[in-house]
Amino acid sequence: MSAGLKTVILLSFVLAVGFLLIILSCALWANWLPLLVALIFVVAPLPNALFSHCGQDDFSADSEGSGPVDFGRFLTSMTVVTGFAFPVILAHSEIIRPAACIMSIVGGGLVYGTILAYTAVFRQDTEDF
Repeated sequence: MSAGLKTVILLSFVLAVGFLLIILSCALWANWLPLLVALIFVVAPLPNALFSHCGQDDFSADSEGSGPVDFGRFLTSMTVVTGFAFPVILAHSEIIRPAACIMSIVGGGLVYGTILAYTAVFRQDTEDF
C-alpha cells in the first residue's frame, strides 16, 4: 500500500473515533446537546479555507497576511474556542454530566485535529517555481 492510502486510513479511523466519542457522550446520558460540538468542529476550518486566498495576488511582494486572511484566522480561532468552551459551559450549568463534557471535548479535538492533518498532508502547492 502506498503512504497516501495508509494516511487516509489512519485519518479516517481517528475521525471515526472522534465522532464515536461525541455520539457516546450524547447517547450514554440521553442528552443530545453535545452533538453540537461535532457541528462546531466541522464548521471551524471553513472561514480559514474561504479567506485564505483573499487579498493575495501574483504581483504582491508582501508575504505577510492581509486583512481578509487575518479575519478568516480570527473566525476560525473563535469557532475552535467555542467548540472547546461549549461543553464546559454545559457541564458547569449542569445540563450535561462532566464525563460527557470530557468525552465531547476529546472527540471534538480528534475531529478538528483530523481535519487539520488531512489539509496539511494533502495540501497542493500551486507554485511551479
